[in-house]
Amino acid sequence: MTTHAPQTAQAVTLPVSLDEAVAALSAMPTAVPVAGGTDLMAAVNSGQLRPAALVGLGRITEIRGWQYQDGHALLGAGLTHARMGRPDFAALIPALAAAARAAGPPQIRNAGTLGGNIASAAPTGDALPVLAALEATLIIAGPGGTRREIPVSHLLAGVDMLRGGELIGYVRVPLLHAPQVFLKATGRTGPGRAIASVAVVLDPARRGVRCAVGAIAPMPLRPLDAEAWVAQLIDWDNNRAIVPEALHAFGEYVAAACIPDPVPAEDGTLAPLPPAVLHLRRTVAALARRALGRALS
Repeated sequence: MTTHAPQTAQAVTLPVSLDEAVAALSAMPTAVPVAGGTDLMAAVNSGQLRPAALVGLGRITEIRGWQYQDGHALLGAGLTHARMGRPDFAALIPALAAAARAAGPPQIRNAGTLGGNIASAAPTGDALPVLAALEATLIIAGPGGTRREIPVSHLLAGVDMLRGGELIGYVRVPLLHAPQVFLKATGRTGPGRAIASVAVVLDPARRGVRCAVGAIAPMPLRPLDAEAWVAQLIDWDNNRAIVPEALHAFGEYVAAACIPDPVPAEDGTLAPLPPAVLHLRRTVAALARRALGRALS
């Protein structure tokens, strides 16, 4: 798993249930949980991390599937990107399936997991803007069989962190039965890390639009004003029609909300955005415009 020889011996525990994994983490506070290891092993190989002990989650079958629960999908944190990218899952949560298929080359998709994507909280995590747009919640497993539920956005923003001995067990996602789109821009052709990504989810029951922008900030950004504005312009009773000008304006609205203009100087002058930042804002605008257009088509 690594090309670097470990400097110290590591204890490895392989529990077969979520509660066993929590107990192992509680007994070994310095242990690090590992599922696919796509981010963890990169840190180990680069010398940034030398865990004293590992708790492997690969044998916990209860978190490797999903089930229906009260109008929601309860997704196990051990679901791999490859599994989420399959057609049956895509019929359930299209945007999350699209993000899983874009997560990287086959070896990454076969190993990387949904829970790992959330726990590592890398800004470029493809699943994160989708989960933010879906307003997903996390079911956290704790010592003594306890369970608590928090919004995924709270964990990503640092408002509510994992406590000692806790693990992400499941992700609860509302089933909206409506169009969803995930798009991302990379710095090269083919699979790669996003320089910007956008998830758009329609909520016809509430006549709402949800949008989240990823990769441009430490956590996904929700342009709430842009969402509310464009939702009022959609003809929900007439095949969700919208004029092209509104699509273009929505993209600009989202981009300006997520990458605002600089604060004016004391003399009132406004410095232009640096070319790289301006390019990024144009990229976000294009992604948001295309994502909403595809969702409404």
